[in-house]
Amino acid sequence: MITELKVSAIDNGTVIDHIPSKSVFTVIKILDLEEDENQILFGTNLESKKYGTKGIIKIKNRYFKEAEINKIALVAPIATIIVIKDYNVVEKKHVSIPDKVFKTIKCINPNCITNFENVAQQFDVIDKKDVILKCHYCEKITDKKNMVFI
Repeated sequence: MITELKVSAIDNGTVIDHIPSKSVFTVIKILDLEEDENQILFGTNLESKKYGTKGIIKIKNRYFKEAEINKIALVAPIATIIVIKDYNVVEKKHVSIPDKVFKTIKCINPNCITNFENVAQQFDVIDKKDVILKCHYCEKITDKKNMVFI
């Protein structure tokens, strides 16, 4: 009887660990991983001693920029980013929600200037625990239930 699932290590790339199980597919979508041609392994509802269950995504030969890591933080604020080079962990860091979010989220106010003019979206994070954002221009509040990623 198999009691553990073993997944091979990646030689180069990124592992996103400790994703809340319900957020794995959201992370895949916001990072456009459906279109990525690199090898991608993911698991959801995996056993976690610390969180009960978790998700994980391994992407071969792909490294993420700060803006992409900020997107991850908005939907998976307990996630860990692990950078692998030549089978070795060269960097391991917890994501953190930034104080300001740029060009990531669409304002939910249809009358906001960002929705009809060529103005970059900008939000102030007013609550990091519950992930609540306020549009810099129209001051409309957006929470994680109604975020639309761009």
